[in-house]
Amino acid sequence: MTARVSAGLLVYRRREGRLEVLLAHPGGPFFARQDEGAWTIPKGEPEPGEDLLATAQRELREEIGCEARGALIPLGSVKQRGGKTVHAWAFEGDLEEDAPLPVNEFELEWPPRSGERRRFPEIDRAGFFPLELARAKIREAQRPFLTRLEEALRG
Repeated sequence: MTARVSAGLLVYRRREGRLEVLLAHPGGPFFARQDEGAWTIPKGEPEPGEDLLATAQRELREEIGCEARGALIPLGSVKQRGGKTVHAWAFEGDLEEDAPLPVNEFELEWPPRSGERRRFPEIDRAGFFPLELARAKIREAQRPFLTRLEEALRG
């Protein structure tokens, strides 16, 4: 069995003297009623032979519709509860607040054991959050990325 790996980019901006980060909410029925602890950095799994940074850049483009520009801050990696290792970088950027997200979908049997296949968006919404609120929204395993970003920007 191959270890599961994903890579992503944490977009940050400064607004009114505070640091804000962009988080994405997973689409589909399993996350429909979840908020705190469900959000994630935009990320995805590499294609065969794809570099992890290239994966992170592709996923940001596909899921959020923006390009990484400027200096990248390496944030290292974390291991999530399910065993997946997530590698991340951060960069300073911004998005139009009301810009529609690209529609990337996945297919799932829903309801379970119904034999019916339905399509759901990979990401159903995304937004910038002040760091304090982002700590509550982001998956627990990804919280170290926020701390590492803060330390890198202070350092």
